[in-house]
Amino acid sequence: MRFAGTLDIDAPRDRVWSFLTDPAQVTTCAPDVQSLDVADPHHFKVVVRAGVGPIKGTFTMNVQFLELERPKHAAVLARGQAPGSAVEMVSNMDLSEFDEQHTVMEWSSEVTVSGMIQQVGARLMQGAAEKITQQVFSCIKAKLEAPVTA
Repeated sequence: MRFAGTLDIDAPRDRVWSFLTDPAQVTTCAPDVQSLDVADPHHFKVVVRAGVGPIKGTFTMNVQFLELERPKHAAVLARGQAPGSAVEMVSNMDLSEFDEQHTVMEWSSEVTVSGMIQQVGARLMQGAAEKITQQVFSCIKAKLEAPVTA
């Protein structure tokens, strides 16, 4: 499955970059995160409960920043497994300044799912993934556009 989009964020590019490349911050916008373990600035592990329809599992995702070009481009590889299922996702994001206080994020993700979750939930997967993607980006936008507290 391939997903792509553009998100306009009313926040400076450096702030957007810092949020999106900080696992502790960005995972607050992912649904059903059960734990986060940051190994180093380029690698982290996240345990997340995910599924499609009646097929759900707890996925242990190993995430690696493949490319970091501050503050404009990042590429991320995430691989995970749950009993009987596996997922791999490669994502790219490019940040550009509309002006000093507004950032445009262009993003794309290529997701490959295999195993039971793909076999049983194939018809539902695209819609479920789009719904989760919308939730994640709405959360990111809301957090970044919230007033900065001192």
